Amino acid sequence: MSSNKIEFVFQNKVHQILNPDPNETVLNFVRSNLKKTGTKEGCAEGGCGACTIVLGELKNNKILYKSINSCITFVPVLNGKQLILIENLTSENGKLHSVQNAMVDYHGSQCGFCTPGFVMSMFAMFKNNKSINNELINDSLSGNLCRCTGYRPIIDAAKSLDNLSRYDHFDKDKFITLRLLKKITKKNIEITSNNKKYFAPKTIKELKKILNKVKDAKLLSGGTDLSLEVTKKRKELEKIIYLGSIEELNFIKKYKNEIEIGASTTLINFEKQIKKYYLDFYNILKRYGSVQIRNVCTIAGNIATASPIGDSLPLLLALDAKIIIDGKNGKKTIPINNFFIGYRKTKLKQGDFIYSVKIPILKYNIFKAYKISKRFDDDISSVCGSFNLEINKNHIKRAKIAFGGMSEVPKRAIKTEKILINSEFSEKIFDKATKNLEKDFSPIDDMRASKKYRMEVAKNLLLKCFFEIKNQKLLRIN
Repeated sequence: MSSNKIEFVFQNKVHQILNPDPNETVLNFVRSNLKKTGTKEGCAEGGCGACTIVLGELKNNKILYKSINSCITFVPVLNGKQLILIENLTSENGKLHSVQNAMVDYHGSQCGFCTPGFVMSMFAMFKNNKSINNELINDSLSGNLCRCTGYRPIIDAAKSLDNLSRYDHFDKDKFITLRLLKKITKKNIEITSNNKKYFAPKTIKELKKILNKVKDAKLLSGGTDLSLEVTKKRKELEKIIYLGSIEELNFIKKYKNEIEIGASTTLINFEKQIKKYYLDFYNILKRYGSVQIRNVCTIAGNIATASPIGDSLPLLLALDAKIIIDGKNGKKTIPINNFFIGYRKTKLKQGDFIYSVKIPILKYNIFKAYKISKRFDDDISSVCGSFNLEINKNHIKRAKIAFGGMSEVPKRAIKTEKILINSEFSEKIFDKATKNLEKDFSPIDDMRASKKYRMEVAKNLLLKCFFEIKNQKLLRIN
């Protein structure tokens, strides 16, 4: 059985919406329908944080608080979650929440437009962590911009939260919230509204049925790319299939020589695991997007969009990852090196979907990855380079090099790799290899970087890789 209504918890009640518009954003809904106007729109693309809200999700009989960008989240995604807005932080008797008090005490608000978003990001950080340090603060607030350049008092306010009691009216109402969340029946969602359709299956079996009967539907996970079709290009997505409700696709499995990541596993969960094996992969993911973005987006979504500047893609290419595709003909495995066939085109066929990604665990290899962007945090890459080397007795046994931003697809530097393989690990051979990059790539000029700049950066990143390995020292500005 499928339902045409979504249910979510808001202000200690279960709210229902019958056949909501699948293209309406949560931001528009809370401002226009709920008449809660504290949440603001700044960029409509998940880049400024003014629209930040928090969703409470049921996990192992606990509530996990996730900050998200409401400007690029569609209303049906609220199903089964608790909606928390800036207005909800103040208790019924008018008492400010500890996070709000901190912003007042440390003069963290200037013009005030960005303030609700900062407060909500700090609230999620405050609720999910027993202790707070500078790294956590910087990460939690990296997706919130203040045009008044008021970061110092905001950071001071965040620091002051470390020693405060976490008990608040959300803890007081915890058992009410848990009971209401459990009351919401887990069912398949099928919505028809304004000639648009939205499906949220609960199982892979149901997903395959939908894919078999609904042609040309857009698969939605985090929506950090797809949602922009609505918010920036003003298009309508007529058919959407949401994958975030399929628990079978939300997993991380560790095997002897590889790890497998399910298609609906969020980056925030994936990054905690990949850090154990490839620190640079973890560091790139921290810059991939803000906490709000990483709370919802998935590595499978990054792969499926096939953007030439998708940050995880050159890393996966250099690591020889494999993609498990499922569909009406069952599962099949495709090396990621064969997956991209053109600009934003892949080998996914009608009715196919990504089931998982497998990443080899290469214990004896050296893995390096670098991202170059105009803004350090939460920005799109001009160039992203990844290097996977096996070196034995000062000789390069294997070399895998990949770049994003250098071609219409994320791409391996095959000709450059051949220069390095079976060569002495030396500055001379790396100098030679950098010149060979011009045979592998012919980048374009665009708003982010010129062709000349991209090529120069790519060469420098290859040399940087050499010097970091040779000197056993990181050459990082951060």
